[in-house]
Amino acid sequence: MRKFWFIFMILGCFSAQAQIRVSGKINDGKNNPVAGASITIKNSYDGATSDSTGTFSFQTTEKGDQILEISIIGYQSHIQKLSISGQPIILNIILKELVTELKAVVISAGSFEASDKNKGAVLNAIDIVTTPSANGDVTSAFKTLPGTQQVGESEGLFVRGGSATESKIYMDGNLVNNFFYSSTPGIATRGRFNPFLFKGTVFSTGGYSALYGQALSSALILESKDLPERTEADLAISVIGLGGGIQHLARDKRSSWGISYNYTNLWLAFKFNKYKQDFFTIPVYHQGDANFRIKTRNGGFVKYYGYISSNVTGFRNQDIDSLSMKDAFSINNLNTYQTISWKDRIGKGWRINTGISFSTNKDDIINELQDAGNQKQVITSPSFYAFKNFRLNNRAVYAQARLVLEKKLKGLTAIRFGSDYFYSEERSTYTLYDGTRFPETVKDHLFSLFTETDLYLTNDLAAKIGGRLEHSDLMNKWNLAPRLSVAYKFRDNSQASFAYGLFYQNPERKYLPAVAQLNYSRAAHYILQYQKITGQRSFRVEAFLKKYRDLYKTSVSVTGREVAANNNGYGDARGVELFWRDKKTFKDVDYWVSYSYLDTKRDFLNFPTAITPSFAANHTASLVVKKFVLPWKTGFNLSYNFASGRPYYRIAYDNTTARNIITDAGKTINYNSMSFSVNYLPGLGKKNAKAFTVWVLGINNVLGQNQVFNYNYNNDGSRKEAVTPPSKRFIFLGCFISFGIDRTQEAINNNL
Repeated sequence: MRKFWFIFMILGCFSAQAQIRVSGKINDGKNNPVAGASITIKNSYDGATSDSTGTFSFQTTEKGDQILEISIIGYQSHIQKLSISGQPIILNIILKELVTELKAVVISAGSFEASDKNKGAVLNAIDIVTTPSANGDVTSAFKTLPGTQQVGESEGLFVRGGSATESKIYMDGNLVNNFFYSSTPGIATRGRFNPFLFKGTVFSTGGYSALYGQALSSALILESKDLPERTEADLAISVIGLGGGIQHLARDKRSSWGISYNYTNLWLAFKFNKYKQDFFTIPVYHQGDANFRIKTRNGGFVKYYGYISSNVTGFRNQDIDSLSMKDAFSINNLNTYQTISWKDRIGKGWRINTGISFSTNKDDIINELQDAGNQKQVITSPSFYAFKNFRLNNRAVYAQARLVLEKKLKGLTAIRFGSDYFYSEERSTYTLYDGTRFPETVKDHLFSLFTETDLYLTNDLAAKIGGRLEHSDLMNKWNLAPRLSVAYKFRDNSQASFAYGLFYQNPERKYLPAVAQLNYSRAAHYILQYQKITGQRSFRVEAFLKKYRDLYKTSVSVTGREVAANNNGYGDARGVELFWRDKKTFKDVDYWVSYSYLDTKRDFLNFPTAITPSFAANHTASLVVKKFVLPWKTGFNLSYNFASGRPYYRIAYDNTTARNIITDAGKTINYNSMSFSVNYLPGLGKKNAKAFTVWVLGINNVLGQNQVFNYNYNNDGSRKEAVTPPSKRFIFLGCFISFGIDRTQEAINNNL
């Protein structure tokens, strides 16, 4: 026994002498210690784990050339050769951080994003329908964000000193040419589409992706939903009409189809809300849509959406040139839109995103000068009275084909490239009071090539670099538009971004055909942004500069309308914007505040010099507050919108100087509007309910504050008339019922 213990002790001594200590420290690329890393010698049991200071130490009996492996989630695995002899080994190892979607900086200069994946979403579908001033309209909700203007007399998004036509709206990558209902004098129309069609939105107030073009100011990019969670139906009854639809999910949950129909008649709404216009044809709308969605084997989607709507309306206003005459306007509109898209993986890291769309729009417009008895009057002296009698028939066809290929590279780095083809044909006939007809046709084939790369150098530094090449038959010229965005993330997870880009656009259709060969109008964007987004709070500040060149100047045609004459216009816009959203400070309260300062001047259209456009205010601000009181089963929503007074002008041709001059100018009163809505969910908390109901009461401009958007002038400029909202307030009352799926949580869940 003594011999055994003696031999054991001798072997233990030899063993101890054969062990070699391996130690060191592990840091990341910023010289910060990496804790919890696993360090092992390959094909052995020898190793350790780094402590909070990144330090590790272990002993090994291995000899000769070995492989040391270091691994930890979030970093690239590190492999290092070791030559183990009789001496201790001390190592200093630097691990490279993996670029992951959760940690990576977001390239966000100039854009607000909301999606299913993005927890820092700014405005989702629930936000849109619960923002009182929006009335469930997609673009109206975005007017509570910085960069937008409170323009109430015309539809569209007016962004950073740009007109509404300088903003374009896309659905699943395809341009929607008539997103809004056709214009009516002095009354802003709504968007045609339900916000619940979309699972994600990207609202770029500037510096948008090279995948899109033909917009000097901004792009609103909407992505439609995938498959519904289950088969469901809905019914809506309100003071403006009724509607309903169904979404059917297949048993294998790989496809679905849906249809809906909505009937709108404002007769009852006019009983709730008094309008200054005399409506001789109450607005009536019929709208139907259909869709199908198919999930592919690779997890992609084929989506189809088709839409058709028709509407009629007619109203009279007091004629500004007479105390007894009236202007009677009527419109009959028929609009269709269809799009089909395919988005999928096609192997070896490649993705495809392709689609086609086709849309039509028909407007039949009649304007008459009428007497006190509502009878048409043709007065040829003075002659301007006669031109108040006209007809305009417009027929438009639009088509688009689009292909985008994307290759995923290392980490989140990717490159994409593709092409767009747009076809447009608009035929209009303008008929004067005496039957003289002026038929016009404007066609265009616009072709584009684009490429873009997302370059992630680290989780903290990334760039988006791209370019777009376009050719328009209408212009008979090419343009090349570079785009660049860079973002850097700080240690506190805040980030700074910079964006630059050139943007080109064709003339607005109503100024065509032009009287001379034109070039593209152009805008250069420069954007600096700082933002910090946590799970419950968002803060961002952004400064921008836009330089306009080759803007369109107009002259008067023989029919008395403005047409594009040259590209001698120019201008600039600069400003600072702030946004703060907070879901944490006050229990069960979600609120956001936005503010914009804008300094802009431009010389375009019939402007005699560079002046601030009448659609631009220097200061705009919004406050939106939402709270759900669970014991009452009720949600309360409040919004307040403010804008400083906008400039107005009377611009007239001066025969003496043979040019346009400003004969009168001023500023409107400040814009103030507070809106309020209440959502009541009587079935909240009931189990096994087959139907779920939400009652909604909304009041726009609840305080009845005076609002003046602009001024109209009579023919000689001796009298002006304020352009005001059609009604002092708008009161909405409706009931929404869903079958098959509980929608009540959607109505109250604002990500609180």
